[in-house]
Amino acid sequence: MTTAGHLETQRAGRAGLARLAFERVGARTVVRTALAHSPLRLLTPRNHGHAAWAYTSSLGGGLVDGDHVSLEVDVAPGASALVSTQGANRVYRSPRGCRSELTARVEEGALLAVVPDPTVCFTEARYAQTLDVRLAPGASLVLVDPVTSGRDASGERWAFSHYTSTLRVSVGGRALVDERWLLDPTHGPLAERLGRFNALASVLLVGPALATAREALAAQVAALPVSSRAALIPSVSPLGGGGLLLRAAAVSVEELLRTTRAWLSFLPPLLGDDPWARRV
Repeated sequence: MTTAGHLETQRAGRAGLARLAFERVGARTVVRTALAHSPLRLLTPRNHGHAAWAYTSSLGGGLVDGDHVSLEVDVAPGASALVSTQGANRVYRSPRGCRSELTARVEEGALLAVVPDPTVCFTEARYAQTLDVRLAPGASLVLVDPVTSGRDASGERWAFSHYTSTLRVSVGGRALVDERWLLDPTHGPLAERLGRFNALASVLLVGPALATAREALAAQVAALPVSSRAALIPSVSPLGGGGLLLRAAAVSVEELLRTTRAWLSFLPPLLGDDPWARRV
């Protein structure tokens, strides 16, 4: 593509739609559908476990001004699926904004783990994401939503223009979580408001397959000593209907990832393989 053509694409933005469907065949889960339109791409690597894995990536390594990407996920009864990313979700300078949407339906006895790499918003980026997961009774969900301060090494710390993350989770048609994060400098300088912290995350566990993990994590986090200068500040909130919501604010991305992966140490046995083993 010529430079002029590339600039025109950036001005026009890109709309990408992808669809994933997982179903159980015997003792294993297979990818029944993996369809993606540019700028979204899907990778479905083999693994040694019974669950199926899928990774998303974006043409050009990130979202440019005007991009709107959408991923639909269906997990059939009894299936187990991991949806992650090939790398960080980079959002470039975007005066008009960029959007992403994940809509997932998880049927009875199924497990969906959504564990992406962090979102990294560059200077003057505007980004809005929506995560909408509908669980059937008896379905289970692991969901991680991490965001960083930006390219701190380049002096871009909480320098984006707007960030919103909407999370909706329902079980059997009844809302379990319905919340929206908003980070916007018009409400006050972000770097001052967030102080020494450079990464934030939510970790949500829902459903019967995660009952033991929820109980252990709730006890573990509640027992941690409170320190005003700790490298990571966690919180834990039990949810009615078999859910647990964990929060973390960390001074570094590395500390955030180390902690959230430790919290999710129960996940590889549930999947039958370790999705992080080849990324250390």
